[in-house]
Amino acid sequence: MQSLRTSNSLIRTLNLKQFHQQSRAMTIISKATGEEHKKQNYNERMTKTNRPVSPHVSIYSFPIAALTSITIRISGVALTFGAAGVGALEIVGGNGAALSLMQDIAAVGPVVCAGAKFCVAFPMVYHYLGGVRHVAWDHYPELLNNIGVEKASYVLAGSSLVLSTGLALM
Repeated sequence: MQSLRTSNSLIRTLNLKQFHQQSRAMTIISKATGEEHKKQNYNERMTKTNRPVSPHVSIYSFPIAALTSITIRISGVALTFGAAGVGALEIVGGNGAALSLMQDIAAVGPVVCAGAKFCVAFPMVYHYLGGVRHVAWDHYPELLNNIGVEKASYVLAGSSLVLSTGLALM
């Protein structure tokens, strides 16, 4: 029994030695070197070491599904701030202050009025249709594939633009 333990211990030791020979040594940065490293610009460090600078975000193209998801979050924030703004206007300006502001905007001209209505309609329509898309995916998970998500994202963006434009021109 003792010889079995000794042989297992010997095997583990040999495996560790072999592992250490295959792995590369760890670079230890002193405190002074670390401070100097922090002061250097990324591009300067890459130039010194003859490494290429990664273009990272500048060449990355977000998929349409990511863009529509981000836009849904942005539209939710816009709706929150818009509702808070209207509420604050009513509290500070008194009863009917928001209505008076909307009438003043409409009096400027039809182009400004349509633009203002689009700025209100688009986040509402987009966020609502994004929620409908999400409910559809919850009830029909088989739609959650690369092709289905991409198609749904294009439909969401297109239909939101069309419906918001129609509402703005009413």
